[in-house]
Amino acid sequence: MNIINKTYNTSAIAKIIGIHPNTVRLYEKWGFITAPIRKENGYRIFTNLHIYQFMLARSALQIEVLQNGLRKKVITIIKTVAGNEYDLAQNLINDYIKQIDIEISNTYEAIDIVKELNSRTFIQNNIFLKRKDAALILGISTDTLRNWEMNGLLKVKRKSNGYRVYTNEDINKLKIIRTLRCANFSFSEILNMTNKLEENKNIDIANIFDPQYKDTDIITTCNRLVLALHTCKENAKYMNEMIEKIKIY
Repeated sequence: MNIINKTYNTSAIAKIIGIHPNTVRLYEKWGFITAPIRKENGYRIFTNLHIYQFMLARSALQIEVLQNGLRKKVITIIKTVAGNEYDLAQNLINDYIKQIDIEISNTYEAIDIVKELNSRTFIQNNIFLKRKDAALILGISTDTLRNWEMNGLLKVKRKSNGYRVYTNEDINKLKIIRTLRCANFSFSEILNMTNKLEENKNIDIANIFDPQYKDTDIITTCNRLVLALHTCKENAKYMNEMIEKIKIY
């Protein structure tokens, strides 16, 4: 059986996938599916290929809270599949999974930092890093770090020569910020946290958010992020399966 033998109109494909017909048109407009053939009257003709592409895209976009470039990567994967570049798409999926694993590791590290800060057992080493070195440790770009500073998320110390320096305490805060950004916390929410830390060094960092910002504590938020990241990883495997089904035809 060839994957293109059976055809569907817009309403039929929407019913099969479980989406509104307008969403079908949007996916085509955004380049999430291969452009369907059109009849002389302009009606779209979809095939089983499109069903797989819709299933892949829906699975890929299931988790929408993630940042740190993950959503951008997954959209690139979807468009690559729509362009019928399947080997490239699978390579991108492998890279995507690697970044997910890094984000999971980062989140667990943020949890450990929060716990150690609360127990006051964290050993503060006297380190002084330049912005480039701090960004390298955090696995982010210097532009991202500069953006966080410009938005007030961290007040960076300066040496007598005016150069910015990042201490171990700064790095720990930035690791927590990095995870909260991945969990889609806004700058205002994180700024609320950092301001409270500045006002009271002995504050319980795990429960630092006001109800108006979040209805949960940082550790619970991190645990939820880990679950979301694991779901993304499973979705990525499913995307690979969809590509394999497409490739056999």
